[in-house]
Amino acid sequence: MDTGAAARATAAVPSIPRDDEGPVFREPWEAQAFAMALTLHERGLFTWSEWAAALADQIKRAQAEGDPDTGETYYRHWLATLERLIAEKGVATTENLHRYRDAWDHAADRTPHGKPIELRPEDFSG
Repeated sequence: MDTGAAARATAAVPSIPRDDEGPVFREPWEAQAFAMALTLHERGLFTWSEWAAALADQIKRAQAEGDPDTGETYYRHWLATLERLIAEKGVATTENLHRYRDAWDHAADRTPHGKPIELRPEDFSG
């Protein structure tokens, strides 16, 4: 991960969980979601102020639906924000995002623990 880009992101989005060295993640997928947002920002899909506003909106909606906001769900909100902005910007449809999420879940279910998950055509058939 580009440490300069990560530092700029943590400066622009103060809610990012961090320590003295930069962002911190509880699970690998959180770092991957963070890196995807960095890449899309660097490619000009959104500004950090736009991102921060969308993330704050996502967190407010989740809290209104009962999220206890203990910090454990932060990157779930991050991922939901990423999916929402990707759909709003026309990069991918919500339906296509759901199709890939379902395929990924199917592939993960058949993959032994510790092995890499690989998507196959049959993962998309439901």
